[in-house]
Amino acid sequence: MFRISQFMQELAAPTPIGPVRKPPGPVVIWNLIRRCNLTCKHCYSISADKDFPGELTTAEVFRVMDDLKAFRVPALILSGGEPLLRPDIFEISARSKQMGFFTALSSNGTLIDAPLCERIAEIGFDYVGVSLDGLGATHDKFRRKNGAFDLSLAGIRLCREAGLKVGVRYTMTKDNFQDLAGLLRLVEEEGIDRFYFSHLNYAGRGNKNRKDDAQHQMTRAAMDLLFDTCWDYQERGLRKEFTTGNNDADGVYLLQWVQRHFPEKASHIRHKLVQWGGNSSGINVANIDNLGNVHPDTMWWHHNLGNIRERSFGEIWMDTSDPLMAGLKGHPRKIGGRCGSCAHFDICGGNTRVRAQQMTGDPWSEDPGCYLTDEEIGMA
Repeated sequence: MFRISQFMQELAAPTPIGPVRKPPGPVVIWNLIRRCNLTCKHCYSISADKDFPGELTTAEVFRVMDDLKAFRVPALILSGGEPLLRPDIFEISARSKQMGFFTALSSNGTLIDAPLCERIAEIGFDYVGVSLDGLGATHDKFRRKNGAFDLSLAGIRLCREAGLKVGVRYTMTKDNFQDLAGLLRLVEEEGIDRFYFSHLNYAGRGNKNRKDDAQHQMTRAAMDLLFDTCWDYQERGLRKEFTTGNNDADGVYLLQWVQRHFPEKASHIRHKLVQWGGNSSGINVANIDNLGNVHPDTMWWHHNLGNIRERSFGEIWMDTSDPLMAGLKGHPRKIGGRCGSCAHFDICGGNTRVRAQQMTGDPWSEDPGCYLTDEEIGMA
């Protein structure tokens, strides 16, 4: 995850350069249930409104939570499917909070009515993220449900009014790019705390729909809009979080934005970007699916590292006998093509490996989702 707001704060008030961040354990995105009331176009878990056999029981979830705590995992992002369809979601959430995990809920928002929001607020989630793929009809088309946008926005408003930190998640393709500016206005008008911009990744339905991935010039325009908006908020004293995911080239593109607007601060920001370190799949972020399989992140459901019914999470996570994990944990990663020759490899770390794997069969080839030119990465 790339935290744009933190770098804008660095521009306004620089802080000392430190070592590369090394959290005690990975953030775990946990797909507790695969069932969902929607069938979204870019769903990485290919969920549907039906029960999926073999999902972890409450007792198994609790045992894994003990294991994750022992491995010093700092945060659990409870996801699905739609996690609110899991009958024991509030038992799991309450235990997560009691154990001291940063506990987030990742929902489509359509089920959050007043009574359910009251229960969410009682748990005291540290963050509630709701997906919006555009405004009105655009969102409904992506979510394949008429009225989904109104339901999700109502859920966001209820969470905000309950005093919860709430955010919007948005995955951009060429079919919803036109709604990005309007979504950013919505975030400000509705007093939403956070905006997460996800690049389309080639996994699940996102892989089947990769022909709809935004063109590179469209991606650059979107990032310019995000950077300009975030800096505007910084200047106006509006404390909102802007983050992006699934394309670590964003860090290099931000450096170029800084070089244009604040050239005297470019060296400092570059050092901070190197400190960030780029892609952290298999290192600082992990995924557990509904069956207990562990993956390097949520986009690697087609590659299992092991199952927590058979081995502890820590044992699975530290096992580099798996070639993919050995490569992801390598420093620096050994990546070919444009990525391997990039002058800014120390910033993005070779970007998202799953796109390379899905397109070429080789996870160590260049990332086809990099939207930077040869000149910009020092190859010309």
